[in-house]
Amino acid sequence: MSIEENKALVRRFMEEGLAGNPDVFDEICSADFVNHAAPARRQGVQGVKDVIAFSLRMQPDQRWSELHVIAEGDLVVLYGTRTATWQGTEFRGHATPQGPVAVELAHMFRITDHRISEHWAVRDDLGMLHQLGAFPT
Repeated sequence: MSIEENKALVRRFMEEGLAGNPDVFDEICSADFVNHAAPARRQGVQGVKDVIAFSLRMQPDQRWSELHVIAEGDLVVLYGTRTATWQGTEFRGHATPQGPVAVELAHMFRITDHRISEHWAVRDDLGMLHQLGAFPT
């Protein structure tokens, strides 16, 4: 696939998948998809669906603002901001109030045989906890 096709595939992951269309992951992710940003029990296509479903339950109004997309070879990196209203009562073991958040994220995807085969993510979780008032700034 070309670099532009790889970018388009990743944009489908972000735009359609995060919009609540889990069927898109069956089309665009490899069966042995590895999510390096998730626990072992959340691997494969079903693992992607589970992670995104959880994210949408906790932040049903989330919106992704893409700031940069960089691609080379079989890798695509997206950097942007997710804005949402946090609906949970805890995050990573810390009690949290509900409220608006804007979190910077970097996602990296590997494309193999026209499908997304691997994913890595870096999120500003501490920034999110600060925004929610779970930790003093």
